[in-house]
Amino acid sequence: MTTHGIGRLAVAAATALTLCCTSIEPVHGQAPAPARGFPNVVGALKASPGVLGVETGQTASGRQVIFAWFDGKKSLVEWYHSDMHQRAMRTVYPNGAFDRQPLPDLPDNTGPILTIVSVKFADAPAPGASAPRIVSIGIELYGPLPGGVAVGGRFAPEAVKVPGLRDIDLATARQAEPR
Repeated sequence: MTTHGIGRLAVAAATALTLCCTSIEPVHGQAPAPARGFPNVVGALKASPGVLGVETGQTASGRQVIFAWFDGKKSLVEWYHSDMHQRAMRTVYPNGAFDRQPLPDLPDNTGPILTIVSVKFADAPAPGASAPRIVSIGIELYGPLPGGVAVGGRFAPEAVKVPGLRDIDLATARQAEPR
């Protein structure tokens, strides 16, 4: 890539970041503690075999979010069947049956997989409840698409290989900035 191309890329990235930041409300507590009575799945995820990385956050609308990258379907299914995940599911749905095989339509050789879990808790727990009431929960799975750019780092762990990702050193991008 030419110096001119890196400069245009840096300007485009800075413009996109500026536009994004003007519409983002500040959110406090980016790494929320587990809700009272709810198992600490984040710590268990980080130690789970096949997990490439874990990030947490909270959205402006109040959803607590876990981003977990798995190396493939096998490790994701093993996490699903783990004691910690089964306990977390029983906390949310005490009368639920969780004996199904997850992801039956996903090929066995699929990976890496980004799992995004977003949870919205009620403002106040139900009277007498041992855990806060969940208003909504979403569990979504994504795989990396070819392409993209990372200037000075990226969100996904380095172990997640993305075909065609343009990884640009921040110092190189800064050298290309117009003066």
